Amino acid sequence: MKALLAIAARSALNRRGTLALVVLSIALATALLLSLERLRTDIRSSFSLAVSGTDLVVGARTGPVQLMLYAVFRVGGATNNIRMDSVRAVAEHRAVAWVVPLALGDSHRGHPVLGTTPDYFVRFAYGERQPLVLAQGRAFAGTLDGLYEAVLGAEVAQALGYKLGDRITLTHGLGGASGLGGALAADHADKPFTVVGVLARTGTPVDRTVHISLPAIEALHLDWAGGAPIPGVGIAPELARKFDLEPKQATAALVGLKSRVAVFNVQRFVNAYEGEPLLAVLPGVALDELWTAVGIGEKALLAISGLVALVSLASL
Repeated sequence: MKALLAIAARSALNRRGTLALVVLSIALATALLLSLERLRTDIRSSFSLAVSGTDLVVGARTGPVQLMLYAVFRVGGATNNIRMDSVRAVAEHRAVAWVVPLALGDSHRGHPVLGTTPDYFVRFAYGERQPLVLAQGRAFAGTLDGLYEAVLGAEVAQALGYKLGDRITLTHGLGGASGLGGALAADHADKPFTVVGVLARTGTPVDRTVHISLPAIEALHLDWAGGAPIPGVGIAPELARKFDLEPKQATAALVGLKSRVAVFNVQRFVNAYEGEPLLAVLPGVALDELWTAVGIGEKALLAISGLVALVSLASL
């Protein structure tokens, strides 16, 4: 036995260069396989925990996956908005505890802008029902006095170097998606916002979102019609406060129930709402469906890493 081991040791010594390369390739293949598996697990965990504590997401009637994409992940856009009257009708249902409307459509240097209410910072949760936490400053007031206040996600503040008190201007639509400015980068330059808060990092789409109030969304578009500024019309920021800024539409709404037992009852109520075509989805179910759709790439990465490991073993 000792002789065989000695022969093997001398053989390995004579082929130390080749052997080192083989061992290195196997080690790298194993590290790649384990890293991809860990990455897959982490991504799926953060993906499924992007929103929690919300029982239903309500929007215009479309596919559940599309609704989750634009309402939660800020990807794509809504086919239609929903009337605030409909949002209030859902809020008045006896089983509903709270409703937080969301308005999307504008951006800031490639980051989505979300119009909502101060309740968003109290009601929205992620992960294992973790609440949003302000790392700096405070939430916007949501009043006329605090009309032009903005709260930034952690990624927005870090990437663009913003701090409390900085002034920012928003872009209509996604014209400034490149983040490089240009002709469309200051569509709403006449109504700048002041940064009053920066949220702590969450690992969710909240991090790359600029948050403003719903009345601020209305103020931005007072002198706009059909997605374009009205020629010859310009309403000054201070003058905008004198207009009716009560929001008329929303992109979607987050709904919390008094009891989870009533979730299907409220879902049927929303889906059968006669005022306009609405859709209510359970976030967990829709996220599973969405993960199934994007899981093909995950499987492809695992297959590639498995092939790398197989080739390394074959070389051995």
